[in-house]
Amino acid sequence: MQSSLFDEPQQPSRRESLGEQTFVLRGFALPWLDDILPALREVLKAAPFRRMETPGGHTMSVALSNCGQFGWSTDARGYRYVSDDPLTGRPWPVLPEVLRTLAREAAAAAGFDDFIPDACLLNRYVPGARMSLHQDRNERDYGAPIVSVSLGLAAMFQLGGLQRSDRPLRVPLLHGDVMVWGGVDRLRFHGVLPLKEGVHPVMGPQRINFTLRKAG
Repeated sequence: MQSSLFDEPQQPSRRESLGEQTFVLRGFALPWLDDILPALREVLKAAPFRRMETPGGHTMSVALSNCGQFGWSTDARGYRYVSDDPLTGRPWPVLPEVLRTLAREAAAAAGFDDFIPDACLLNRYVPGARMSLHQDRNERDYGAPIVSVSLGLAAMFQLGGLQRSDRPLRVPLLHGDVMVWGGVDRLRFHGVLPLKEGVHPVMGPQRINFTLRKAG
Protein backbone atom coordinates (compact mmCIF):
# COMPACT_ATOMS: atom_id res chain seq x y z
CA MET A 1 0.00 0.00 0.00
CA GLN A 2 1.32 3.39 -0.96
CA SER A 3 0.53 6.50 1.03
CA SER A 4 0.92 9.22 -1.61
CA LEU A 5 -2.25 10.80 -2.93
CA PHE A 6 -0.56 12.37 -5.95
CA ASP A 7 -2.40 11.73 -9.23
CA GLU A 8 -5.34 10.19 -7.35
CA PRO A 9 -8.59 11.41 -8.97
CA GLN A 10 -10.83 13.04 -6.38
CA GLN A 11 -14.55 12.36 -6.61
CA PRO A 12 -16.96 14.90 -5.13
CA SER A 13 -18.30 14.06 -1.68
CA ARG A 14 -22.02 13.33 -1.57
CA ARG A 15 -24.50 11.05 0.16
CA GLU A 16 -26.55 8.58 -1.89
CA SER A 17 -29.58 6.83 -0.44
CA LEU A 18 -30.00 3.15 -1.36
CA GLY A 19 -32.79 2.37 1.06
CA GLU A 20 -34.57 3.64 4.12
CA GLN A 21 -31.42 3.29 6.22
CA THR A 22 -28.72 2.43 3.66
CA PHE A 23 -26.34 5.06 2.30
CA VAL A 24 -23.17 5.45 0.26
CA LEU A 25 -20.98 8.35 1.37
CA ARG A 26 -19.02 9.03 -1.80
CA GLY A 27 -15.38 9.95 -1.19
CA PHE A 28 -15.93 10.19 2.56
CA ALA A 29 -12.68 8.39 3.49
CA LEU A 30 -10.38 10.27 1.07
CA PRO A 31 -9.34 13.03 3.53
CA TRP A 32 -8.37 10.34 6.05
CA LEU A 33 -6.08 8.26 3.84
CA ASP A 34 -2.73 9.60 5.04
CA ASP A 35 -3.64 8.36 8.53
CA ILE A 36 -5.58 5.24 7.53
CA LEU A 37 -2.90 3.60 5.39
CA PRO A 38 -0.08 3.61 7.99
CA ALA A 39 -2.54 2.32 10.60
CA LEU A 40 -3.56 -0.56 8.33
CA ARG A 41 0.09 -1.45 7.68
CA GLU A 42 0.71 -1.82 11.40
CA VAL A 43 -2.37 -4.01 11.84
CA LEU A 44 -1.31 -6.27 8.98
CA LYS A 45 2.23 -6.65 10.33
CA ALA A 46 0.75 -8.23 13.45
CA ALA A 47 -2.13 -10.09 11.75
CA PRO A 48 -1.38 -10.70 8.05
CA PHE A 49 -4.07 -11.40 5.49
CA ARG A 50 -4.99 -15.06 5.14
CA ARG A 51 -7.60 -17.05 3.17
CA MET A 52 -9.87 -18.93 5.54
CA GLU A 53 -11.92 -22.08 5.03
CA THR A 54 -15.72 -22.04 5.14
CA PRO A 55 -17.73 -24.62 7.12
CA GLY A 56 -18.45 -26.32 3.80
CA GLY A 57 -14.73 -26.88 3.17
CA HIS A 58 -14.21 -24.16 0.54
CA THR A 59 -11.27 -21.75 0.70
CA MET A 60 -12.46 -18.17 0.43
CA SER A 61 -11.22 -16.18 -2.58
CA VAL A 62 -11.03 -13.09 -0.37
CA ALA A 63 -8.15 -12.90 2.13
CA LEU A 64 -8.99 -11.42 5.52
CA SER A 65 -7.67 -10.16 8.82
CA ASN A 66 -9.12 -8.32 11.82
CA CYS A 67 -8.42 -5.75 14.47
CA GLY A 68 -10.34 -4.73 17.55
CA GLN A 69 -11.69 -6.55 20.57
CA PHE A 70 -13.27 -9.21 18.35
CA GLY A 71 -12.38 -10.68 14.96
CA TRP A 72 -14.56 -12.56 12.50
CA SER A 73 -13.36 -16.07 11.73
CA THR A 74 -14.46 -19.16 9.82
CA ASP A 75 -13.41 -22.80 9.72
CA ALA A 76 -15.02 -26.24 9.72
CA ARG A 77 -16.75 -25.42 13.02
CA GLY A 78 -18.62 -22.43 11.58
CA TYR A 79 -18.68 -18.65 11.39
CA ARG A 80 -18.09 -16.70 14.60
CA TYR A 81 -16.29 -13.86 16.35
CA VAL A 82 -13.20 -14.69 18.40
CA SER A 83 -11.00 -12.55 20.63
CA ASP A 84 -7.71 -14.20 19.57
CA ASP A 85 -6.17 -14.60 16.13
CA PRO A 86 -6.37 -18.33 15.28
CA LEU A 87 -3.12 -18.00 13.29
CA THR A 88 -0.99 -16.64 16.15
CA GLY A 89 -2.99 -17.41 19.30
CA ARG A 90 -2.59 -13.77 20.34
CA PRO A 91 -5.30 -11.11 20.68
CA TRP A 92 -6.17 -9.31 17.48
CA PRO A 93 -4.35 -5.97 17.02
CA VAL A 94 -5.93 -2.99 18.75
CA LEU A 95 -8.44 -1.10 16.62
CA PRO A 96 -6.61 2.06 15.45
CA GLU A 97 -8.21 5.24 16.72
CA VAL A 98 -8.36 6.72 13.20
CA LEU A 99 -10.58 3.82 12.06
CA ARG A 100 -12.81 4.13 15.10
CA THR A 101 -13.23 7.87 14.57
CA LEU A 102 -13.86 7.48 10.84
CA ALA A 103 -16.53 4.87 11.54
CA ARG A 104 -18.27 7.01 14.14
CA GLU A 105 -18.33 10.07 11.87
CA ALA A 106 -19.53 8.08 8.86
CA ALA A 107 -22.27 6.46 10.95
CA ALA A 108 -23.38 9.86 12.24
CA ALA A 109 -23.46 11.22 8.67
CA ALA A 110 -25.85 8.38 7.80
CA GLY A 111 -28.10 9.06 10.78
CA PHE A 112 -26.64 6.58 13.29
CA ASP A 113 -25.36 8.50 16.31
CA ASP A 114 -23.23 7.06 19.13
CA PHE A 115 -21.83 4.15 17.11
CA ILE A 116 -18.95 2.52 19.04
CA PRO A 117 -17.34 -0.28 16.98
CA ASP A 118 -15.45 -3.08 18.73
CA ALA A 119 -14.53 -5.13 15.64
CA CYS A 120 -13.02 -4.38 12.24
CA LEU A 121 -12.91 -7.01 9.50
CA LEU A 122 -10.34 -6.35 6.75
CA ASN A 123 -10.81 -7.98 3.34
CA ARG A 124 -8.32 -8.08 0.47
CA TYR A 125 -9.70 -8.66 -3.02
CA VAL A 126 -7.46 -9.43 -5.98
CA PRO A 127 -8.81 -9.76 -9.53
CA GLY A 128 -11.32 -12.59 -9.65
CA ALA A 129 -12.05 -12.57 -5.90
CA ARG A 130 -15.69 -12.27 -4.93
CA MET A 131 -18.08 -12.42 -1.99
CA SER A 132 -21.36 -14.28 -2.39
CA LEU A 133 -24.63 -12.85 -1.15
CA HIS A 134 -24.94 -13.16 2.61
CA GLN A 135 -26.31 -11.48 5.73
CA ASP A 136 -24.18 -10.23 8.63
CA ARG A 137 -25.76 -12.26 11.43
CA ASN A 138 -22.81 -13.18 13.69
CA GLU A 139 -22.98 -9.97 15.73
CA ARG A 140 -24.85 -10.21 19.02
CA ASP A 141 -26.72 -6.91 18.63
CA TYR A 142 -28.30 -5.85 15.34
CA GLY A 143 -29.02 -2.39 16.74
CA ALA A 144 -25.67 -0.99 15.54
CA PRO A 145 -24.99 -0.24 11.86
CA ILE A 146 -22.31 -1.69 9.59
CA VAL A 147 -19.74 0.83 8.28
CA SER A 148 -17.84 -0.42 5.22
CA VAL A 149 -14.87 1.45 3.68
CA SER A 150 -13.58 0.76 0.15
CA LEU A 151 -9.99 1.41 -0.93
CA GLY A 152 -8.27 0.61 -4.22
CA LEU A 153 -9.83 -0.94 -7.31
CA ALA A 154 -13.49 -0.27 -7.98
CA ALA A 155 -15.89 -3.05 -7.02
CA MET A 156 -19.45 -3.87 -8.01
CA PHE A 157 -21.34 -4.28 -4.74
CA GLN A 158 -24.58 -6.25 -4.70
CA LEU A 159 -27.20 -4.94 -2.31
CA GLY A 160 -30.17 -7.22 -1.92
CA GLY A 161 -33.23 -7.21 0.29
CA LEU A 162 -34.17 -9.10 3.42
CA GLN A 163 -34.78 -12.31 1.47
CA ARG A 164 -32.09 -14.13 -0.50
CA SER A 165 -34.48 -14.29 -3.46
CA ASP A 166 -34.79 -10.48 -3.65
CA ARG A 167 -33.10 -9.13 -6.76
CA PRO A 168 -29.99 -7.16 -5.72
CA LEU A 169 -29.04 -3.68 -6.80
CA ARG A 170 -25.61 -3.26 -8.36
CA VAL A 171 -23.71 -0.41 -6.70
CA PRO A 172 -20.24 0.62 -7.94
CA LEU A 173 -17.93 1.36 -5.00
CA LEU A 174 -14.88 3.50 -5.65
CA HIS A 175 -11.71 4.33 -3.73
CA GLY A 176 -12.68 6.27 -0.60
CA ASP A 177 -16.39 5.42 -0.64
CA VAL A 178 -18.06 4.43 2.64
CA MET A 179 -21.26 2.42 2.84
CA VAL A 180 -23.41 2.50 5.97
CA TRP A 181 -26.48 0.39 6.61
CA GLY A 182 -28.45 -0.44 9.72
CA GLY A 183 -31.84 -0.17 11.37
CA VAL A 184 -34.56 -1.70 9.20
CA ASP A 185 -31.89 -2.45 6.56
CA ARG A 186 -29.42 -4.10 8.92
CA LEU A 187 -30.01 -7.66 7.64
CA ARG A 188 -30.08 -6.92 3.93
CA PHE A 189 -28.27 -9.51 1.82
CA HIS A 190 -25.12 -8.18 0.17
CA GLY A 191 -22.05 -9.34 -1.71
CA VAL A 192 -19.36 -8.35 -4.23
CA LEU A 193 -19.10 -9.49 -7.86
CA PRO A 194 -15.71 -10.82 -9.07
CA LEU A 195 -13.14 -8.02 -9.00
CA LYS A 196 -11.98 -6.91 -12.43
CA GLU A 197 -8.33 -6.64 -13.46
CA GLY A 198 -6.67 -3.29 -12.90
CA VAL A 199 -4.02 -1.30 -11.06
CA HIS A 200 -5.06 1.48 -8.71
CA PRO A 201 -2.64 4.46 -8.50
CA VAL A 202 -2.55 4.33 -4.69
CA MET A 203 -3.38 0.74 -3.73
CA GLY A 204 -2.04 -1.22 -6.70
CA PRO A 205 -3.77 -4.33 -8.18
CA GLN A 206 -6.16 -4.91 -5.29
CA ARG A 207 -9.15 -3.72 -3.34
CA ILE A 208 -8.95 -3.37 0.42
CA ASN A 209 -12.28 -3.20 2.21
CA PHE A 210 -12.72 -2.88 5.95
CA THR A 211 -16.00 -3.03 7.85
CA LEU A 212 -16.52 -1.79 11.36
CA ARG A 213 -19.13 -3.38 13.58
CA LYS A 214 -20.45 -3.75 17.11
CA ALA A 215 -19.88 -7.48 17.57
CA GLY A 216 -19.82 -8.02 21.33
